[in-house]
Amino acid sequence: MNNDQHDGNTPQPAGTREDGDVQETSGPAEKRPLSPAARRALAEAEARRKALDSQKAETEREIGGRGGADPARFGDWEINGRAIDF
Repeated sequence: MNNDQHDGNTPQPAGTREDGDVQETSGPAEKRPLSPAARRALAEAEARRKALDSQKAETEREIGGRGGADPARFGDWEINGRAIDF
């Protein structure tokens, strides 16, 4: 049996029809009411995002720095193919 043939017992991935086509979903997912715990978690996440955004806004920017990711943190010691150092 090749990949194009399916026997009746072979499970198909979710969202596929028997002919192999993927079913398109249209529209947003159904809306269910959120539990109090879910609402509380969303409120806490929003508060954390706001705190992080305000902290980023207050952080001083480096003047005349190399730009890009921190090489000590990410191990990227080159810019445009040339090895760099501080």
